[in-house]
Amino acid sequence: MKKLLARAAMAILGLTGAAYADGHGSFPDRPIMMMVSYGAGGATDFQARIVTMTAGNEDALGMPIAILNKPGAGGRVGWNWFATQADADGYTLAAYNIPHFIAQSIKGGVEYSADSFEPIANWGADPAVLIVGADSAFNTLQDVVDFAKANPGKLTTSGAGLFVGHHIAALQMEKAGDMKIAFIPTKGGGAAAMKAVIAGEVMAGINNLSDAFRAAEAGNVRILAVADLERNEFLPDVPTMKEAGLDVDNASVNFRGIMVPKGTPEAIIEKLAATVPLMFENSRVTGKMKSGGSPMHIMNRDEVKAMWDAREESLKELLSGL
Repeated sequence: MKKLLARAAMAILGLTGAAYADGHGSFPDRPIMMMVSYGAGGATDFQARIVTMTAGNEDALGMPIAILNKPGAGGRVGWNWFATQADADGYTLAAYNIPHFIAQSIKGGVEYSADSFEPIANWGADPAVLIVGADSAFNTLQDVVDFAKANPGKLTTSGAGLFVGHHIAALQMEKAGDMKIAFIPTKGGGAAAMKAVIAGEVMAGINNLSDAFRAAEAGNVRILAVADLERNEFLPDVPTMKEAGLDVDNASVNFRGIMVPKGTPEAIIEKLAATVPLMFENSRVTGKMKSGGSPMHIMNRDEVKAMWDAREESLKELLSGL
């Protein structure tokens, strides 16, 4: 009888293992958590809550995804935790921001690199924009450049942290305009950086298009230029920085998506990689993203891997010598 029970148990384990291995097992069988390295109300948090809203649907993961905010140091606090403490079991996901975590790992002082994580899928591409308060005397990018060149280091400009997309755009602006900007990283991420502009605590800001779009719609800020190769559909009347006279490309565009820790079982990665892009394509998700001024750019796992590699190479060149 004992032998018979043992054989039965082995058979069940074999079937379970086979089902698990092909990615169609019981995963997930409980709610999932997704860590966001920025505070509530910022663009990453705002978008993460939208793109995961259908996770519990039967045609998606069948389990809800809860957001856990771990802000601090331009994302370093959250990504350090994710790389060193998160369980690699598929139940702990994280939102990634590129160029942020790659640029930070290149500059050092963190416990992660691109090799610490496995990408799942990308949901958006959010350009950096130059903003000023609604009553600012600056009306164009050239006004800002003229002031910065005439007053080296006195153009106070807020951003979400060091070596995030906002900072990358500021560094490019300085180089292109042969000028010095007083870039001030805020502790509360993009939301706090936006508040600093609205409150008049800084003369200008570099923020995400999506956050700036909502603030501009509310009449709180004006958007002077976009750090991208082409004008954005949400801001058709706002020039790119290159159009406005500064040779700034799209290196600061903030790609956002979902990743898991290195070491997550391949079957779980495959299940997530097959399902998550479909969640992003849901009409409820795309509708809410559009109404919130949040540009979408959906990429699958292989496309994200290629994007990470390309960004790492370009950032090494950009940041060399800094």
